[in-house]
Amino acid sequence: MGTTTEGDETMSQKEEIIIFDTTLRDGEQSPGASMNIEEKLRIAHQLERLNVDVMEAGFPIASEGDFEAVKKIAQTIKRTQIAGLSRANDKDIDRAWEALKYAGDRGRIHTFIATSDIHMEHKLKMSEQQVIDTAVAAVKRAAGYTPNVEFSCEDAARTRLPFMAQVVKAVIEAGATTVNIPDTVGYTIPSEFTKIISYLKENVSNIDDAIISVHCHNDLGLAVANSLAAVQAGARQVECTINGIGERAGNCSLEEVVMSVRTRQDLLPYSCGVVTEQIVPSSKLLTTITGIQVQQNKAIVGANAFAHEAGIHQHGVLMNKETYEIMTPESVGLNANKLVLGKHSGRHAFIDRLKELGYDLNKEEIEKAFVRFKSLADMKKEIFDEDLDAIVADEVLRVTETYKLLQMNVSSGSFAAPTATVQLDVEGEVKKAAVMGDGPVDASFKAIKEITGTDYPLLNFSVGAITGGTDAQGECAVRLKNAEGREVLGQGAHPDIIVASAKAYINALNKIASIAKRTRGDV
Repeated sequence: MGTTTEGDETMSQKEEIIIFDTTLRDGEQSPGASMNIEEKLRIAHQLERLNVDVMEAGFPIASEGDFEAVKKIAQTIKRTQIAGLSRANDKDIDRAWEALKYAGDRGRIHTFIATSDIHMEHKLKMSEQQVIDTAVAAVKRAAGYTPNVEFSCEDAARTRLPFMAQVVKAVIEAGATTVNIPDTVGYTIPSEFTKIISYLKENVSNIDDAIISVHCHNDLGLAVANSLAAVQAGARQVECTINGIGERAGNCSLEEVVMSVRTRQDLLPYSCGVVTEQIVPSSKLLTTITGIQVQQNKAIVGANAFAHEAGIHQHGVLMNKETYEIMTPESVGLNANKLVLGKHSGRHAFIDRLKELGYDLNKEEIEKAFVRFKSLADMKKEIFDEDLDAIVADEVLRVTETYKLLQMNVSSGSFAAPTATVQLDVEGEVKKAAVMGDGPVDASFKAIKEITGTDYPLLNFSVGAITGGTDAQGECAVRLKNAEGREVLGQGAHPDIIVASAKAYINALNKIASIAKRTRGDV
């Protein structure tokens, strides 16, 4: 580990860095990362275990689904502050509080308006005074519901500093307790961002009445560097996401900021309440739900983050880990991937472990998952937490099944043409098709298309192993585009990778069917 401060200074005496996680809002805006309510709740429970200070649960006015997700999270999560985003208008703010009110004083209204010249001229078509008046009115309305109000100057990094200082002073006077300075388009560099925060500290007379927050995007690969520069200049809240996911090139990575603070206490002498041992489990859960894989050389959570191949590195690590490791794998939760259950484990042990992982299932759901667990345990010697996550996701937390896979058989070889025979239950009617393809997966998908009478564009198909070993469950993700152009992610897990592929494709079709039913008002 990095240097730690000793002597009279204790963690309680250090200045605290507030971790504001926006995985469920800004992270979900990453292409293909949309989640349903059940999936958002799973992430929310994990964020609570991670012990983030604030989780931004969504944008309540954006859709009925987003509103219900924020409401459910506000009703369910008991310790963490819950934030909801709103534009600077009465309708957005009222809708946000309607969802957030169940969190009581832990509910935070996060309202925003753009302050850069380019946004004011081309998007808002508003004058400086109009922007200030709108911002102040929004904060006052939000403060009428809760004292926990955050205001953001959208595109702050490209905003003229004297004008931004005016806005910040006005919204603090109006009741904002947190003022966020976002690098919305990932434009700035660390030395420049330091000057921005320093300017506000020096030129806004009431700046100490609010927490300065930063929200950095990663378009130039500098989101974490900019966030840390802002902290050193006086910011005390960092807005970030698990795995750094988010629109375009993503957001500031939570795990990188947190471990930078923990590892470099000599330069970043701040406290942070995040339970770092939950970082890797959080990363893996998000990957499981969204299907967005983490690059192997990603800092902290990548597969190679603690791998050493070079002989000189291996020798050094064997002699003393600190020669090449500035943090331990255990400190970020890598020791969590261990045997937890086997084929001789009983129902009680299975249920207890699911509860430890944050699942609250009813009897029917437990039975369904337990049957799948026993089946998997007969095929695998070791059952890992990731396997249990996949079982619950695959067997319990699925959309209403218009299409159900009953059985399939695939033949393939170096000479024979790949052929898939698939049998589905289509709303109570059993249908079967045998189709040849360019490969076993292609043949399976073609058979499913023939049975269901669908032919949606396949945007992406990915395969991965949930855990290590040749007996690991295969996890597949399929991304389709429906007739309205909406992207839908389907996922499937099974020790047979071809079956996992078929289950992922069918899961995507079921999501498309579910969307169509909601649109028609059938559900």
